[in-house]
Amino acid sequence: MGASQSVSEKSIHEFTVKDARSKDVDLSDYKGKVLLVVNVASKCGFTDANYTQLTDLYGRYKDKGFEILAFPCNQFLKQEPGTSQEAQEFACTRYKAEYPIFGKIRVNGPDTAPVYKFLKAQKSGFLGSRIKWNFTKFLVDKEGQVIQRYSPTTSPLAFEDDIKKALGEA
Repeated sequence: MGASQSVSEKSIHEFTVKDARSKDVDLSDYKGKVLLVVNVASKCGFTDANYTQLTDLYGRYKDKGFEILAFPCNQFLKQEPGTSQEAQEFACTRYKAEYPIFGKIRVNGPDTAPVYKFLKAQKSGFLGSRIKWNFTKFLVDKEGQVIQRYSPTTSPLAFEDDIKKALGEA
C-alpha cells in the first residue's frame, strides 16, 4: 500500500502544472468548473475506449462548465513513451480531443506530481493512495474538491450521471 502523502493545499485550484509545451498553467483558471482529471497513455489497452468516451463527454458538457484535464504518464509498462507534445498530438489528431493535454508526469513514487499527491490524498482507491493504472479518473467539483475516484476499468460514460449531478443538472 502506498503511504498517504502530506498535502497542505485545500483545492486543486492552488496548483500550477505544465502544459504539453512546458508552459505554466494555473489551475485556478478552472475555478467554477467541474473537472475530470485523468492520467492517460497512448499505447494502453484502455486507450481507445477512454479517449473516445472522454471526447464524447467533453463535447456534450464543455459548454455547461465541464473540463477534462489529461496528464500523460509513462509509469505503467511504458505505455506513453513519447514526448508530452507527441502525447498531445496523438490525442488531438486520433481522438479529436479538444480538452487540455498537459505535460507528462509521474503519478506514483517519490517524484509524484504535486497535483496527484493532492488528488490521491483526497480519495484513495483499491490500492490505497497509489494509482493502479492508466486512465484512473478523478471527478472534481466546482470548488476544487475531489468528489469521486474511478478505476481504470470504469468507462467514462459509466459515471455520466455523476458529472451531470456535479454540474447541477441532475
